[in-house]
Amino acid sequence: MPRQIDLIRASKLPSNMMQFAAKGALQVPPDESIEILVYLAKHNKIFGDLARMTLAGWDEKASLAAASDPKTPREVLDYLVAPETLRPRLLPALLENPSVPDSALAKFAVSASGESIQAMLQSPRARTSARVLDSLRSNPYLKANEASAVAELLSAGKTQPPPIPVAGIGPPVEEAIRATAGEAVEEPASVASDEAEVPDEAVSAYLAEHATEIAADQNKPFQPIGGIVELLGSDYFPVSQMKEMAEIGGSGEEAGTGSGSPASAAVARSRPAASGISPQGGAQRDNAVQKINRLDVKGRIQLAMKGNKEERSILIRDGTKVVALAVLDAPKLSDGEVEKFALQKNVLEAVLRHIPLKRRFMKNYIVVRNLVANPRTPLDLGLGLMKHLLTQDLKNISANKEISETVRKLALKMYKQKLDSANKK
Repeated sequence: MPRQIDLIRASKLPSNMMQFAAKGALQVPPDESIEILVYLAKHNKIFGDLARMTLAGWDEKASLAAASDPKTPREVLDYLVAPETLRPRLLPALLENPSVPDSALAKFAVSASGESIQAMLQSPRARTSARVLDSLRSNPYLKANEASAVAELLSAGKTQPPPIPVAGIGPPVEEAIRATAGEAVEEPASVASDEAEVPDEAVSAYLAEHATEIAADQNKPFQPIGGIVELLGSDYFPVSQMKEMAEIGGSGEEAGTGSGSPASAAVARSRPAASGISPQGGAQRDNAVQKINRLDVKGRIQLAMKGNKEERSILIRDGTKVVALAVLDAPKLSDGEVEKFALQKNVLEAVLRHIPLKRRFMKNYIVVRNLVANPRTPLDLGLGLMKHLLTQDLKNISANKEISETVRKLALKMYKQKLDSANKK
């Protein structure tokens, strides 16, 4: 009996089954499923977009198994290691897979992100491949200490100096396997990729593009959507201050109006910085908020684009739109951060509308699913994205009472249609 992938290549599968295949819903082994999806993503004009969306949210354990297996077809490995489709957690396994050629790794190394560069410098294979190291040397994101390490490795030939210590990165393949198995992998508050320098040109370009908005909002203080109490955590403040702080914090699209800085006064009254750590370990977050409170709009934009993960998580809630949107243009912004932003209720509507405008974000199925599941997502946006959801997610959304009734009804209708279609097959 021929495999489904052979029937698809020969164009012998009916259209309804092809759609089913693009959703990863055929009853075939996991390795054949991913081979089918990659084939459709690369060669099918009708179902290619759907297949790419399915691959972006494909089960991580199955994806890691394919990335690690030398028997995985070359076309699948090429797709997994391509810069535009790479899932970062798969990179350590792909680096050590002998079926992934050095030429593919060298091509990836030229434009690899800061996080990927660190993974490559931890890889035994990459550290002994002159071709990969030579490509890595031309990467514009390479930091000075990394460039020195690459030069040393190239001059040393096959010898391997001790691996460069990188916070939060252990033995590559083992850590990836532990992460997908559900074991806790400690992530530092400021991940290593946050240490990479962001070119001043990127910040200058954003400032120039939004000069009119910046001039209009220049005197607006930092005031987070949802208020300062929600930002820092209620346990941080004495009970006597809770009511006052809730009133001061403000919320909604009007955050940040007025000539004074009530949020700054709130933080100043909350607790001296030297008084130690709060019941929730809030000293670090308090310090970050105090730092942000001292900045004007331009300063907050620069921090949004050049700061660390902690600072981005605060500034995405800035009531000044031009600041919050700067976070989404930050070169160091990770997919995991965007997944969380897409589900947040305490951000401006403009943030949720801006996420789908970035093609990179829309390649991530989890981002799309979270936007549809977010009660704060504008109705027209949620309805437009719903067509990309898988059957189980449509079912979950149809039962989510927090979401608009219109969204729930359409989700239920689409869920039933997909079930009927599947049953007819």
